[in-house]
Amino acid sequence: MFDDARALVGSAPPPISIDEFRSRQSRLFSQIGSDEIVILCSSPETIHSNDVHHPYRSQSDMIYLTGWYEPESVMFAECIDGVWKVTLFVQPKDTLKEIWEGRRPGVEGALKDWAVDFAYPIGDLRSRLGDAISRCSKVHHQTGIRNEIDSIVTDAIQLRGRARQMNGSGPVGIEDPSAKIAELRLRKSPAEIEQMRHASIISSIAHEAAMRSSMSGRTENQIQAIIEGFFVFAGTSGWAYPSIVGCGENATILHYKENNSPCGDDEIILIDAGSEFRGYASDITRSWPINGKFTDAQKELYQLVLDSQEAAIAECKVGNPFNAPHEAARRVLAEGLIKLGVITQNLEESLDNENGQLKNWYMHNTSHWIGLDVHDVGIYKPNGEPRLFESGMCLTVEPGLYFGSWRPDVDCPERYSNIGIRIEDDVLITESGPDVLTSSCPKTIAEIESIVGKSF
Repeated sequence: MFDDARALVGSAPPPISIDEFRSRQSRLFSQIGSDEIVILCSSPETIHSNDVHHPYRSQSDMIYLTGWYEPESVMFAECIDGVWKVTLFVQPKDTLKEIWEGRRPGVEGALKDWAVDFAYPIGDLRSRLGDAISRCSKVHHQTGIRNEIDSIVTDAIQLRGRARQMNGSGPVGIEDPSAKIAELRLRKSPAEIEQMRHASIISSIAHEAAMRSSMSGRTENQIQAIIEGFFVFAGTSGWAYPSIVGCGENATILHYKENNSPCGDDEIILIDAGSEFRGYASDITRSWPINGKFTDAQKELYQLVLDSQEAAIAECKVGNPFNAPHEAARRVLAEGLIKLGVITQNLEESLDNENGQLKNWYMHNTSHWIGLDVHDVGIYKPNGEPRLFESGMCLTVEPGLYFGSWRPDVDCPERYSNIGIRIEDDVLITESGPDVLTSSCPKTIAEIESIVGKSF
């Protein structure tokens, strides 16, 4: 199967263009005063142990506005003579370090290939940034990422020098720009959608590969390795979040993370895994019988979750509130569990958030935004009311049912003991209706039973 990866995945879309990064910057700067400045910092590198680092991934806001992925970097923007200019402070070229750690774009590369006007070595940061801060009235900066920047900004605000006394010059406050950037990121451009669609296709194939490799006796981590190995093989940067691979009772643990148990012949395996491509996440969950054949009890719950997901996806329409998919999924699940005799309350009682029985078996939200972060930015309830869907918004739809017989808080029906099922897809809101980016990932009972354990 891996030999045919290119044919299965297709060609990668073009990267986000410099023109688009410039457009994003302009939209942000249009909301900021001409005597104010913007500072964004890359994430710090983190240590795994001793001199071994965790794989590096920069702040999503930095990626969104510049496309810059390198560590030890700071973006700075100010308005000069009525025109906004972007400066990037970066690690300089260093032959010895590059021999050990890999090539750096350096100052020259930043000026050549990225959406910036000026670039300087990171060592010049304090002097150049300090001068600019002293001239502004407000600093747009998210504190807590880079202590050095926090110190420079705080020192400038607290400074009570002659210039401030004479002219009132110098910054008087800090504002976190994250909320403004989040509103921009919430609505995806066509180029962003293509990155996400590509990640979704790769993740869909990886899930199908896991289905085809499933069999009794396989361990969760062996199946995890197939999925994550394909992510890398197909050209992504790897997983967008740590994979959840749980079989049997482990599938009833929402964020199960050990992924090391053997899979029993009559058990359902639940896999929540997605790849990241050029910073953009995909997020898929599929559940299937490890031996390729649903039992009657497994089939009852699986079809119910699938029906609830389809009802939720149908609500992903322009103008609908964000909670519409969740309420549609809850209603279908409650009606189904009443028919199966699991819930003894009437429909409205079962849906009550405090005392309803549905929450015993379905205890999480149906959706979250997705984009540069797998749980992407964007307020769900501006002004206290659910946000209305707009074209270009992307979200997951992931209802589930979890019957863990190990739980002391509920009386689990023996028929459904230790069955955990979640089905998750990534959905783009469009003017013509929901566009399921992950639609190529099999999920009907017939599809799954025809695939599990079968080679490509």
